[in-house]
Amino acid sequence: METANKPYGSASDHLANERTFLAWIRTSIALMGFGFVVVKFSLFVKQFSMAMAGHQVIASTGFSGVVGICLVGVGAGAALVGYLRYKRTEKQLLNQAFVQRSGWLFAFTVGVIASSLLLLYYLLPNL
Repeated sequence: METANKPYGSASDHLANERTFLAWIRTSIALMGFGFVVVKFSLFVKQFSMAMAGHQVIASTGFSGVVGICLVGVGAGAALVGYLRYKRTEKQLLNQAFVQRSGWLFAFTVGVIASSLLLLYYLLPNL
C-alpha cells in the first residue's frame, strides 16, 4: 500500500486525532466534576458546622472552596488545550506536515504534579 497517494492524511490518523481530543474532554469533565464535588462538600461542611454551632461561622478555616474552583478552572483549561491541539493536528494532517510537539503536555503534566503536591501538603497535616 502506497502512502504517497493518500492525500490529507489517512482516516485512521484523523480518527486517532479525534480519540485523543475526546480523551482531553473526558479528562476535562473529570477535573471539573471533581472540583464541583470539592466545592459542594466545602459548602456542606460550612453549613453543617453552622447548624451544629447554632450561629453563623464568620471565617472559613479551609481552602476546599478555592481548591475546587481551581480544579474547575484547570478542567476548563484542559478542554481548551485539547481543542487547540486537535485543530493544530488536524491542520497538519491535512497539509501532510505533522510535527509532534509536547510543550502543552509537559506544562499540563507539571501543573497536575504541582497541584498534587500542594494538595498533599494541605491534606497530610489533617491525618
